[in-house]
Amino acid sequence: MKGNMLAMNKTKLFGTACFAVAFAALVSACGDKTTRSTGWEFSRNMYDPIGYNPDQPNTNFENGQTAQTPPEGTTPVGFERFEYANSIEGYEAAGNELTNPLQRTEQNLKDGAVLYHSFCSPCHGPDGHGDGTIVNMEKFPPPPSYADGTSSRGGQMKDLNDGKIYHTITYGLNLMGSHASQLSPDERWKVVMYVHELQKK
Repeated sequence: MKGNMLAMNKTKLFGTACFAVAFAALVSACGDKTTRSTGWEFSRNMYDPIGYNPDQPNTNFENGQTAQTPPEGTTPVGFERFEYANSIEGYEAAGNELTNPLQRTEQNLKDGAVLYHSFCSPCHGPDGHGDGTIVNMEKFPPPPSYADGTSSRGGQMKDLNDGKIYHTITYGLNLMGSHASQLSPDERWKVVMYVHELQKK
């Protein structure tokens, strides 16, 4: 009998303690609308950034800047260096020396078509005739047609080879800006592959 009473008292005591803790937590969570305190903070270093932002001053470097120029000759992660200069000489050299490293497959052509229609067709048009939506809005002059236009660098657009097209996508030309930041090297080569299809139309 005494054992049962003792067990019941322990249960009541435990239940009362749990209720008291829950009640205290509830009351302490309710503010009186006069304080802006958010309560205690747990693990403060989880809130404050340890690293410097690129635009913050930084006494760890001689020039006091966080953002540093990469050492000469280094290549950033995820970036592929293009060894041909943004010049007529670089353009001609790319045309003479570069060929598409990707195999001409149905999937690569399909990917090239998707990329072309996303990034190129607003100016060059769906079939590469220089009649894109931006041109039709009379915002910009039409680029030359891939099938029968003349390149501003000389020669027929239909005769442009892999390297020349890739060079132009990488650096841009005239009103066309560089697409190196929008398209990875493989994606650029897929667009080159698709442009060759448009040269036939």
